[in-house]
Amino acid sequence: MERPYIKATITEKAERAARNGHPWVYGEEILELSGAPENGDIVDVYTKKGRWLGAGFYNANSKIRVRIITRNTNDRFDEAFFERRLRHAVDYRRAAMGGDFSACRLIFGEADFFPGLTVDKFEDVLVTEALSYGVDQRKGTLYPLLVKILAENGVKVRAVYERNEDSLRDKEGLKKYKGFYRMEGLEEGLDGHVEICENGVFYDVDYIDGQKTGFFLDQKYNRAAAAKLARGKRVLDCCTHTGAFALNAAKAGAKNVTALDVSQDALDLAQENAARNGLTEIMKFVRADVFDFLTELAESKSKEYDFIILDPPAFTKSGATVKNAYRGYKEINLKAMRALPRGGYLATCSCSHFMTRELFEKMLMEAALDAGVQLRQIEARQQSPDHPVLWGVPETDYLKFYLFQIA
Repeated sequence: MERPYIKATITEKAERAARNGHPWVYGEEILELSGAPENGDIVDVYTKKGRWLGAGFYNANSKIRVRIITRNTNDRFDEAFFERRLRHAVDYRRAAMGGDFSACRLIFGEADFFPGLTVDKFEDVLVTEALSYGVDQRKGTLYPLLVKILAENGVKVRAVYERNEDSLRDKEGLKKYKGFYRMEGLEEGLDGHVEICENGVFYDVDYIDGQKTGFFLDQKYNRAAAAKLARGKRVLDCCTHTGAFALNAAKAGAKNVTALDVSQDALDLAQENAARNGLTEIMKFVRADVFDFLTELAESKSKEYDFIILDPPAFTKSGATVKNAYRGYKEINLKAMRALPRGGYLATCSCSHFMTRELFEKMLMEAALDAGVQLRQIEARQQSPDHPVLWGVPETDYLKFYLFQIA
């Protein structure tokens, strides 16, 4: 049966990537188009020998010219197709997150076969980000379906808020904006705040003005793992943001906790969260640059802390800046290792997929050698399972998290 879609014939290099499960076809990898597709249209992807590899969204504005969304020739891209995909995503979170379903990532882009789409659930509020043309064009189908599916799962969605502000939208030919999504039965004009509970800690999520969608859900279980080591410890949480690692440590029985961030707004929110959880007495909040603070701490040899947590923002967002990022990661880890006493603990991570696991571990080995210490590994972890890693798509495997004792 003849397929109704325009054909995109791709290079052998792109074919190898597609066969290995990667969904992106770049502009220079397209050898021929059988017609002139509109941006957002479905196109079929073929090898030079005429073998069908999949079908996906086309966008002439983007370097990623095609984003493959299916490898099943029987799929038809109607409402039933997208509803089935959304149900799979929700059912997966129900299974993988269990009691933590109330605050979790429902849609994680390519890992859920919705390229460029993020949906975070904060109780009864959904916060979305659409970074591909094909997904953005279909949100009028996707969002009502998701609201319906959640209602069937006992969750009445109060509001959907769009955080479409990332510069990637420029590259897709999409306007940047944020605001409440209009749909019958949904509220608008809310104050942008919702309370969530994670690992027994309560937070105020500012989904209008907070970073990204308002809260970083991917470290949920890493915070719990770090908290297990915190009892009786003097803890320094660097780049604390909303105070999540610091609050987990304090709630777990740390002797005292210092929450450090360069942003006063972040510290104000972290302090509010501390008050919300009745933890202010053992916590203090310091505004400082993490590099300067750790340098001074290491040089003082005071051994003021016996547990340091490093959760910096991504030092690199492209392959071109990996070398600079490597130096940055090494500097803060080296200083932290020097500042800790023997027997102290270090939690350290990177949230950039460009800083691969191999590179990050190489950096840690070098930092430990320069600091004159050895690392006794307690755990090596990654992002929580509501951010699933799709094998064949390395971009979905981005968070590296390690717990060490300094030996």
